[in-house]
Amino acid sequence: MTNTTQIRPFRIDIPQSDLDELRERLSRTRFPHVVPGTEGDWGRGIAPRYLRELVEYWRDGFDWRPQEERLNAYDQFTTEIDGQTIHFFHVRSPEPEAIPLLITHGYPGSVVEFSELIGPLTDPRSYGGDPADAFHVVIPSLPGFGFSTPLASTGWELARTTEAFAELMSRLGYEKFVAQGGDVGAGVTGRLAALYPERVVATHINSDQGMLGLVGEQLPMPDGLTDDELAEIDVARAEWAQQQGYLVLQNTQPNVIAAALTDSPVAQLGWIAEKFQIWTDPARPEDAAIDRDLLLTNISIYWFTRSGASAAQFLWETAHSGMAWVAASGVPQGWAVFNTHPLMRRVMNPDGRIEHFSEYAEGGHFAAVEEPELFLADVRAFFREYRG
Repeated sequence: MTNTTQIRPFRIDIPQSDLDELRERLSRTRFPHVVPGTEGDWGRGIAPRYLRELVEYWRDGFDWRPQEERLNAYDQFTTEIDGQTIHFFHVRSPEPEAIPLLITHGYPGSVVEFSELIGPLTDPRSYGGDPADAFHVVIPSLPGFGFSTPLASTGWELARTTEAFAELMSRLGYEKFVAQGGDVGAGVTGRLAALYPERVVATHINSDQGMLGLVGEQLPMPDGLTDDELAEIDVARAEWAQQQGYLVLQNTQPNVIAAALTDSPVAQLGWIAEKFQIWTDPARPEDAAIDRDLLLTNISIYWFTRSGASAAQFLWETAHSGMAWVAASGVPQGWAVFNTHPLMRRVMNPDGRIEHFSEYAEGGHFAAVEEPELFLADVRAFFREYRG
């Protein structure tokens, strides 16, 4: 693995010309003609009325600079690993007994999802927590995502990313660490444990009931299900079939959508905002599960870095790598399932080997921003056993 090993301080500093261009592009949005009666329909993708409202707020109400300043309050760096620029937060705890924690985001998220948790994770004493729960936190941007761009070569997928993040932790002086992730981050976290069991002390995964739709495809069908339970699995699989168009397209033909996401901010907005709506807590109304400014900060980073395109390439590379998303290991693992379903335990923990398997009715796919207190408490509780 060739690299330059140098770790360079980094600050987000989007040129004003890029902000002006975004606003100008948004002001010239060419909206489609909406079929009468479908203005609020989420069954065909993002609801047209919601999309128009978001576009108008992104253009006239959203202020990027305070969000940039908030993110720059935390130490950020870049380094080159295997020829690729890797961007990451690295915030050390003031507590002498803190342990290193690697957090890996998923798609279509970014490091923004965890920015509000950096303080409580690294300095729990200042946030009313127990200083014994402190972590040194490392939160990298996946290659091709956010400021880990542009892609320097083909071949950046789940396995290569796992190797790069292991190297990153070594470069930071962390020979042993714990790891956390969801979505793509869950794949990286699990593979780290499988490949480096002598280094990864324990892993924590967050998930949601959307995984039921993968049963029989990427996850095994549990034995002994009743007819009613099989019918529930069929419903989940049918829902996933209606939602996975984004993944099928990027897994097979990423270039056209890459061009659209790079040239049209509204395409990028709709592409991501729809997932943040349908994958979050279904009990909450539009825009209630995720703060609108936080959502647009995440989308703006995709726009400014053109990582809608390179994220699509990452998914294509992973789909064509021949590698499974799930890697087994003997490393202790904990799970936190949000917006859970009675069948989640049967599917994800059929033999009970995962001793820490928490289930919450609240939240969803983006648990760290939907239910930050529950997420934080679960992470602390699980890793508490593996300190020292």
